[in-house]
Amino acid sequence: MSKLIFFLGGAGSGKTTLAKALSRKHKAAFFDMDILLRPAAEAIMTLQGLDPSDRDSPEYKKLCRDLGYRITMDAALDNVQLGIDTIVVGPFTKEIGTIDWIAQELAQIGRTLDDTDVRVAYIYLENEALYHKRITARQSPLDEWKLANWDSFTASLVRKEVAWPLPASSVAYINNSSNDSAIAYAELERRMYE
Repeated sequence: MSKLIFFLGGAGSGKTTLAKALSRKHKAAFFDMDILLRPAAEAIMTLQGLDPSDRDSPEYKKLCRDLGYRITMDAALDNVQLGIDTIVVGPFTKEIGTIDWIAQELAQIGRTLDDTDVRVAYIYLENEALYHKRITARQSPLDEWKLANWDSFTASLVRKEVAWPLPASSVAYINNSSNDSAIAYAELERRMYE
């Protein structure tokens, strides 16, 4: 049974780094929404006279957000259908609160939660200051809006519950606050590939 593993969590939590490490070790297909959407988002934002590096403003969310999730999930589901373990990285903030979202996605390829091992790794940090420190340290133009609008952006960092009907053993909330990412990775691998 192929796995479909979601890496969720706020910006700066380390979800992409951990997802890449797991993908590398287990030779799973890897899909990061930021990477898949980037060319389209830059073009759309530029055509609208907006900052092509913006990934967080209300304008970006209105113009690009849903497209990014559709592109990412179409690519991921294609690999799941081929029987390939698949890792998907993105916040999925709206989607994880919709109980039947994952079942509807799997239904598009004739699959269900009974024949697909869906797991969630929700990566988080212990406090807002640590998010700020890590986001600042990575010096990405994609983070400029976040840092300039920190007070409103921090709402996206609140840890959310996954509403999908998955067994408790399939959802792991992993604290990645340590400077040693091997600690979080060890728990992650145990929970995703136990």
